[in-house]
Amino acid sequence: MTDLSSDSSPRQRRGRRNPQGNRRPRRRRLRAEFEAHPVRAWAFLAGAVLIAAVLAAALLRSTVADLYRIPSGSMEPLLLPGDRISVDRGAYPTEPVERGDVVVVDGEGSFVPYDSRPAPAQAVDEALQWLGLAPDTSAYVKRVAGVGGDTVSCCSADGLLEVNGEAVPEDYLAEPPASRTVFTAEVPEGQLFLLGDNRHHSHDSRGLLGAPGGGMIEETKVIGKVTGIAWPAERRTPLEPGPGAGER
Repeated sequence: MTDLSSDSSPRQRRGRRNPQGNRRPRRRRLRAEFEAHPVRAWAFLAGAVLIAAVLAAALLRSTVADLYRIPSGSMEPLLLPGDRISVDRGAYPTEPVERGDVVVVDGEGSFVPYDSRPAPAQAVDEALQWLGLAPDTSAYVKRVAGVGGDTVSCCSADGLLEVNGEAVPEDYLAEPPASRTVFTAEVPEGQLFLLGDNRHHSHDSRGLLGAPGGGMIEETKVIGKVTGIAWPAERRTPLEPGPGAGER
């Protein structure tokens, strides 16, 4: 009579004594590879760790927080050329863009022309930017001067920016007046009017007033909100909203 509670064959009993299957031979092969070619093996391991770190950093930068390098003086004295700023990519799905916010926007089609290069060249650049290995030349850092429904004009008798007829005290400007170019702009819903803090050396919405779109930037072009200066260490500080911030 056959005992159903026992193993039915010696092969099954041997298999249960080694639940790891063929893992041990694989480990022995890896150990042998390290012993036979230590330099090559360690180089492979270091490369794998580096690739994993780059991909993890790229994923973090593209979904949560990012770092941008300031290339010019258009946001002086707040941001200096060479500063690295931290940008919260997830800020605006949970809160509206406010006046006074410092933001990073995709300027393609507004501040810079649309990229007309072949698709493969664009794809390579986008991949390098995603990995943090190349700068994003279409990204611009500006301050929000007006949101949808606002009328932004310059200047008051005191040389101040006016929003909806009220003067805005912009203590962060590099030098007065708020603009040497006289303008009035009505901001449609879903769009923004952006200005640099260094008004006399800034390419911003004022330079697009006569272009299609009237100098406005779509809110969907906002990449994220600047939350602070991350580098250099002696300038590391969080950013607070400017005095232009307020209710829509």
